[in-house]
Amino acid sequence: MNAPVIPAWKKGINRAEICDRNFSEAVRAWPGTPAPRPRDDAPILPGSALDARGFRELFESQLISRHLDLMARVLRVQNKVFYTIGSSGHEGNAMVARLTRHTDPAFLHYRSGGFMAERFRKLPGMDPVMDSALSFAASAEDPASGGRHKVWGSKPLWVLPQTSTIASHLPKALGTAVAIEQARRIGHELPVPADSIAICSFGDASANHATAQTAFNAAAWTAYQKLPAPVLFVCEDNGIGISVKTPDGWIGNRFRNMPGLDYFHADGLDLANGYAQVQAAVEHCRRTRRPTFLHLRTTRIMGHAGTDFEIEWRSIEELCAVEATDPLLRSAAIALESGLYSKDELLELYEATRRRCFAAAEEADRRPKLSSLAEVIAPLAPYTPDAVAAEAARPAPEAARIAAYGGEDKLPEKLAPRHLAIQINQALHELMAKYPETLLFGEDVAQKGGVYTVTKGLQKAFKGARVFNTLLDETMILGLAQGYANMGMLPLPEIQYLAYFHNACDQIRGEACSLQFFSNNQYSNPMLVRIAGLGYQRGFGGHFHNDNSITALRDIPGLVVGCPSRGDDAATMLRTLAALAKVDGRVAVFLEPIALYMTKDLYEAGDGQWLFPYPEQGEAMPLGEGRVYGEGNDDLVIITYGNGVPMSLRAARRIEAGHGWKVRVVDLRWLVPLNEAFIADQARSAKRLLIVDEGRRSAGVGEGVITAIIEGGFGGRPFRRVVGADTYTPLAGAAFMVIPGEDDIVAAANDLAG
Repeated sequence: MNAPVIPAWKKGINRAEICDRNFSEAVRAWPGTPAPRPRDDAPILPGSALDARGFRELFESQLISRHLDLMARVLRVQNKVFYTIGSSGHEGNAMVARLTRHTDPAFLHYRSGGFMAERFRKLPGMDPVMDSALSFAASAEDPASGGRHKVWGSKPLWVLPQTSTIASHLPKALGTAVAIEQARRIGHELPVPADSIAICSFGDASANHATAQTAFNAAAWTAYQKLPAPVLFVCEDNGIGISVKTPDGWIGNRFRNMPGLDYFHADGLDLANGYAQVQAAVEHCRRTRRPTFLHLRTTRIMGHAGTDFEIEWRSIEELCAVEATDPLLRSAAIALESGLYSKDELLELYEATRRRCFAAAEEADRRPKLSSLAEVIAPLAPYTPDAVAAEAARPAPEAARIAAYGGEDKLPEKLAPRHLAIQINQALHELMAKYPETLLFGEDVAQKGGVYTVTKGLQKAFKGARVFNTLLDETMILGLAQGYANMGMLPLPEIQYLAYFHNACDQIRGEACSLQFFSNNQYSNPMLVRIAGLGYQRGFGGHFHNDNSITALRDIPGLVVGCPSRGDDAATMLRTLAALAKVDGRVAVFLEPIALYMTKDLYEAGDGQWLFPYPEQGEAMPLGEGRVYGEGNDDLVIITYGNGVPMSLRAARRIEAGHGWKVRVVDLRWLVPLNEAFIADQARSAKRLLIVDEGRRSAGVGEGVITAIIEGGFGGRPFRRVVGADTYTPLAGAAFMVIPGEDDIVAAANDLAG
């Protein structure tokens, strides 16, 4: 058999132009005889579940998506558009939008132009073309992100903005589905209808990502335990990831028989045929409240993005075969066969949509752009100090507190001074009494009370719907937290050790902390993440249990990190962090020094000088405020945090005895962001400076402290840095060779004296 003859013009490099011309040629060359024009409520084709009106609107959404892609390719070279990853070939996802509600939270990947165009129909007065054009143009008037990124997102349409997602959004989509059902169990009023489902779309290549796999596993885990989780996973299978092909049949064989995921397949290239299959998946998910996997057949034409010249690595025959599967060609054939449009009407609709998209893009190019750093970062880390302080000082309802603690005589402020672990536990009881929407969860936190019993008694006080164990998966713990936050709850997830946070860092860095920024503060993920960490733990060593990698936290824009060294500070800090989440929607980490959990003494055994009374109701720690020991002592100022505080106080006593100096010890307490003004002010009167940082030498907190001192104008003071080594932490006694010790602090002071 002879190979098909490919016209010369189809061998050109510009595949977008070829796909554009394919449509017009196919319409003009259509050889069939149209049926009589159907009524709006009649099936678009015999036996189809889709009526003519539905097809017409879906087809219009497909055309909008396509012409936005074509517009982007043309205007990018004119520097009027800044994003060319398109949706061409995926326009069938408009069916998912049509069959779901605008109140079903949606987490979409970047090929979702058809979905968005169709969802815009759900509310009157919204314009998918202009809104999208503003986003393509990075205009400050973009209603999704305010010009910070080309995202598919909309506050009124419940599409939470995602940047170039490669599976990182799946855990929070599942978390949102779980949260929808959890709300009923704790009596929380949802911002969406109680029978909503969460929608999550992704590509076949992304389905292989570890973050996707953790979401699928967790979804199956919930189903296995008969816990409702109405998430619709939509795998848009185009058979390729950038240039790496997905093996034929891989997605279907991988997920068709996966226990706990209910599998459906739909043809996303054919609206008339695929509609009923999509409808079945959506209705199943909403009715059964089970995780549902919709395998949607798509294709990818025009390359991964505008910079992907497929002709350089794919044969012309293969490209033409792929372009022949263009879903718009099939939709055009349906439109003609059904009699819904004549050829001329169809071509005019196509060109009218083109004119509309280009006109919107030209108008968007004239709209204002972000013009200053202050404007760019405005939504990154909102902070209203007076409102946060007022909320932090607001006491928990007295009756709820008494019930939580088990009686008025057991209120913590009436008890003797206690150590850090007990004070954290008491503060958590208080927060959960204050905020009925608070959920505390993680590995081993329920019946056991955590590895160090810090959460002991909380499940008994607040029951299993509010305090519960999760599967052993830090990524999913933080995904759940985002889901609960999306549904208006206040999550208190626990990451068992700081080293375990690295497994799931992107759920905070790339997802939770970026949401306010990329949604122009329309959406937020308020949460308070507890992480046990830092070094000096005896009898339970190794680098996973003595981890000082605070650098991984310091690098995350918008994050707040507090690190108390004593119990009363822990309680007042937790009040502020919870208020910060409630008032400003912020993501915060409460870093708990494990080695200080049970510390009672400071200078000698039995002195009880590291036990403190529980702070009275209404007392809270202002964000950024440090604690100073030895105010006015200027001969040597030691700036430190966490374990370094009691260690520095002990060293200070020895230094004062040895040199006759008056030593001041400064506890930073807040590690992200560092209070640079406070640090500079402490350095102002210092004759000598010593920075004690238990983290590693490279990129540790100490570097930030030194920078604040120098930029504050006080770099001329003699100073030393006592810091951990750039190494993993070994086991047993060797661990104390790689982190600063009291003798190291004294030795550094001696150097300064010399």
